[in-house]
Amino acid sequence: MKKNVHEVEIKLDKEWQECLDKTFKKKAKDAKVDGFRKGNVPKDIYLKNFGIESLYPDAANEAIQIAYKKILDEQKIVPVIEPTVDITGISDANIILKFTFITHPEVTLGEYKNLGLKKEKVTVSAKEVDDEIEHLRGHMADMVVKENGVIAEGDTAVIDFKGYVDGHELEGGTGENFPLEIGSHSFIPGFEEGLVGLKTGETKTLNLKFPENYVADLKNKDVKFDVTVKEIKTRSLPEINEDFFKDLGYEDVHNLEELKAKIKADIKTQKEHENEDKFLEECLNKAASNLKVEINEEIIDDEIHRMIDDYANRLAQQGLDINKYYEITGTTAEDLHKQMEPEAEKRIKYRYLIEAIVDAEKIDFTDAEVDKKASEMAEGYGITVDELLRAYGTKDIVKYDMKMRKAMEILTKNN
Repeated sequence: MKKNVHEVEIKLDKEWQECLDKTFKKKAKDAKVDGFRKGNVPKDIYLKNFGIESLYPDAANEAIQIAYKKILDEQKIVPVIEPTVDITGISDANIILKFTFITHPEVTLGEYKNLGLKKEKVTVSAKEVDDEIEHLRGHMADMVVKENGVIAEGDTAVIDFKGYVDGHELEGGTGENFPLEIGSHSFIPGFEEGLVGLKTGETKTLNLKFPENYVADLKNKDVKFDVTVKEIKTRSLPEINEDFFKDLGYEDVHNLEELKAKIKADIKTQKEHENEDKFLEECLNKAASNLKVEINEEIIDDEIHRMIDDYANRLAQQGLDINKYYEITGTTAEDLHKQMEPEAEKRIKYRYLIEAIVDAEKIDFTDAEVDKKASEMAEGYGITVDELLRAYGTKDIVKYDMKMRKAMEILTKNN
């Protein structure tokens, strides 16, 4: 057993009787016994009809909460994840519970300074600037109808289509006046490519195959699409002039050279941010490799479950249920759990590393500094400090975040 795994057995006598009484009062409200009105069954009659064992499950749940608090108060254990609990003995006289707690594992901080890492120098080429200007032109482009001509890469084809599988109409495989950007890869492979070269009014039958990673009942199946081109739209790029600069929100730009200077500065700023993030990751990775810590499998599982919950919430915001995601991708909850395991372990190790640096550097902040930071954060979000703390938790969490950020700053500045 690892040093940070603690088994605690506790027996409740008086408290168990209170749990049984409390459970009886709840159950008696709905109990039906011949000769007694609902909710008026005496305890001895109730026990004679249903047995005291009928109270055990709910009473045990109450007892677990009482025992848990009692252990934390008396033994000052600080679990890092929810403990497991087993009922090792139960009767009408008492209940015996065995809790298994996992506390913070022992961490030995290795070398975290002078790691021999160097931050890359940020440069911006003329091609990058030109490419970004073309990207902005494309973003600001108007879609105009291509009166004469054929569908080309980058065009938007307005189409009617109908799909067939095994001679039957494909459910959900029909569309009218559907705008499809050629090159967006919105449809299965071969669909968009098959439309290139068609004119407005032309019809074409596409004989394709669903890919291997498609939904289970359709993957690798042959599918036929009848497609009619209703309209072709192409991008009309804006000219590089004063109107273009204003549309971009660059009021201080008046010519192409000034635009290039502005774009170059923007790209450099973005690259510097990315470079900082990349360098921090390199420092964390190198310093974490020098860290000595044995991470419990249960801690990793807990982190994975948190990550899966976050992922499911993000999917839900996009209108996709996690179970539907499994169906579409042909994966399972176990697959996702396994996939997230390396990232979860890395996150935990980084967290322990940074916390160890906080301790080694004796990083701390006064209440006044924490209050100032909370006010700055609230102002940045456009909310009050009280609203921030309701969303964030407590000032202790703000303080913890400040310590972690300071530790990361020390890590990057000393390498």
